Amino acid sequence: MIKVECRLYATLRKYAPDYGLGEAMELELPDGTTLTELYELLKVPPDEVKRAFVSGLSRGPGHALSDGDRIALFPPIAGG
Repeated sequence: MIKVECRLYATLRKYAPDYGLGEAMELELPDGTTLTELYELLKVPPDEVKRAFVSGLSRGPGHALSDGDRIALFPPIAGG
C-alpha cells in the first residue's frame, strides 16, 4: 500500500465536498495505482481532468503513483 495526498481544484472540488479549499485528501492506495484508477476511486470523470500534477510534474493518466506523491488535479480553464 502507498499513501498519497490529493487536492482537487476549481470545478473538480465538487467530487470532494467534505474537504475545504486547498485541503488535501490523504489516501491509502494499492501499490501500482494509476491516475486513471485514482479518478475512478474519486468518481471524477477522466474527461473533466485537463491536467494532473504528481509531485510537481505533469503526468498522464497511465502514470503509476508512488508512496508520498502529492497529486493536484485541474479541470480545463476558460477565460479571456
